[in-house]
Amino acid sequence: MSVKINVTGEVVTAYLGGELDHHSAKEMREEIDSAVELNMPTLLILDFKDISFMDSSGIGLVMGRYRNLQKSGAQMHITNIPQGIYKVMKLAGMERLAQLEKGE
Repeated sequence: MSVKINVTGEVVTAYLGGELDHHSAKEMREEIDSAVELNMPTLLILDFKDISFMDSSGIGLVMGRYRNLQKSGAQMHITNIPQGIYKVMKLAGMERLAQLEKGE
């Protein structure tokens, strides 16, 4: 599990890696929330390229970040989503919360 944060202007990008499950979600949430609170972005990008597994904790992570961003009016994009995880996100209705972009 890893999170790498990149800040460019008003955009915070969180590059997520490893397994996104009950054990790793809390630490990922805290790192992302800290970067958002510190930088007050207009856009948060969650890059899922290096996520190898995701359970329902991943849906919770996305929903929680969306709720936090609503306070400031910021948007969220989820990019480089692996095919299997993309299907789960579509079924969960995540496209109503964020722009979804499939990975290769």
